[in-house]
Order: sequence, then structure tokens, then C-alpha cells
Amino acid sequence: MVSVNQHRIPRKRTYLMCSPEHFAVAYAINPWMDVTTPVDAVLAVKQWDRLRETLLGLGHDVHLLTPEAGLPDMVFAANGAFVVDGTVYGARFKHEQRAAEAAAHRAFYEERGWHFIAPNETNEGEGDFAYLPEAHGGLVLAGHGFRTELPAHAEAQEALGRPVVSLHLVDPRFYHLDVALASIDDGNIVYYPGAFSAASQRVLAQLFPDAIVADDVDALAFGLNLVSDGANVVLNSEASRLAGKLKAAGYTPVPVELTEVRKGGGSVKCCIAELRN
Repeated sequence: MVSVNQHRIPRKRTYLMCSPEHFAVAYAINPWMDVTTPVDAVLAVKQWDRLRETLLGLGHDVHLLTPEAGLPDMVFAANGAFVVDGTVYGARFKHEQRAAEAAAHRAFYEERGWHFIAPNETNEGEGDFAYLPEAHGGLVLAGHGFRTELPAHAEAQEALGRPVVSLHLVDPRFYHLDVALASIDDGNIVYYPGAFSAASQRVLAQLFPDAIVADDVDALAFGLNLVSDGANVVLNSEASRLAGKLKAAGYTPVPVELTEVRKGGGSVKCCIAELRN
């Protein structure tokens, strides 16, 4: 573990978010979704607003995607694409309930002149892809097992021109990579080993010997579904032990409450896509 005396330097980021004004748990496509559990729609928007204001307060830019009625999971903006150095690898959702979200994301990028590459393979954007520009010369970590299909990893590598390391997710509660692993700066990660196959655990240990390792309590509290600018780490307020580990490693934890969108199986990172231009 890196010394607490290490000085962490934040880097300004540009993010994309989508208001949960139409958010509801209208169907169940992951183990966290329970259609019988009511969602407080007003509170969901209020908590999301606080998250957006937190990012702005840290000096980051936040762009907004227009929510569409009938697409209650659009709040999980991370799933709509994966962007590296101005190239956008689009999403192709596994479940038909979310399929139309892909077109909304594509329109956002194409209207702004981004280089958009439409996928042929099933993938759910930053839900299953993480980019570390300073790790081993620039590395993409990619999850598969529940949503994104393995052939999408090769497709992403060709689209983005970055080496892709495939990681096998084996616990359905961690159905996306971003609920089991996150970048905490441009070269290091935090992750929960139990979400991955034994072989993938060995790969992560070899690639990131200085990684912060989370326990199951914080992982199940969506603590790993976080966003970091290299110094400030915005994470679910329930993941208190992980916040302590981050602080001990020299990062500044910034806890936020997202009790309502969590009912859909996501937290901080699920609500935020990074626009890397």
C-alpha cells in the first residue's frame, strides 16, 4: 500500500450524466432489482442532483443526456458507450428493456462531432470497460460473464487501439465490471477479488501489485462503484471501511448518498460516463 504521505494530484475530468426523472424499478435484470420495492422518485432526483453538484464542486465539467420516458435505466449513463481519446465505442445492450438507450447515446456523440464506432458485439460501455492511461502504457480492463460478451473485448481493442485485458466476472451480484473494480488514478485500481475468477484474480494481482483491495462488505454496499479524479474519490456513503482504506493511501473520500438509484443495481459510477477527448 502506498504511503499516506503521498501527494495525490487531481485531474480535471469531463463527465456525462442523465437525470433520473423517469427512473423506476419497472423490471428485474440484475439481482439487486426488486419490482415490489418502491422508489422515491423525488428523492432519487435530489440525490442525483447532489452527486452532480459534488462533481461540479470538485472542478469537473458535467454534460447532460436528455432522459426519455419509457427508459427508466437511462440514469445509468456509464453503460451507453466507452470513450478513449475522442473515439467512442458504442454500446449494444444485452437486455431488450435497455436496448433503445444506445441510440440516445449515439445521437449525443454524433451531434457533437465525436468519432463514433457502432458495435457489432454485445457490450455495455463503461459498465464493463475501465481505462488506465498510465498503466502499462495505456490499458483497458474489460469484464465479461453477465452482460458484455467476450468478442466485444476484441472489437473494442480494434476500435480504440488500446490493449484490452479480459476479466471474467463470476458472481451475478457483480454483473458489471464497474461494481467490482474502479480506477482510482490513471495507473492504479481498487477491486473486490471475490467478483472474479481465480485466473482473473491472478492477472489483476500481477498487473496491479499496489491495488487497494476491498472486502465483501464494502463491495456489497456498492463501494467500488466510484469515480476518482486521482485525488478525490466520490463513493457511496455506506462503504465506510473502503473510504478509510482510500484515505490511508492518500486519497480524499467524498461520500454521497444514492439510496434510490441503488435499487436499480447501481451507484456513483453507474451514473457517470467519462468523456475522454
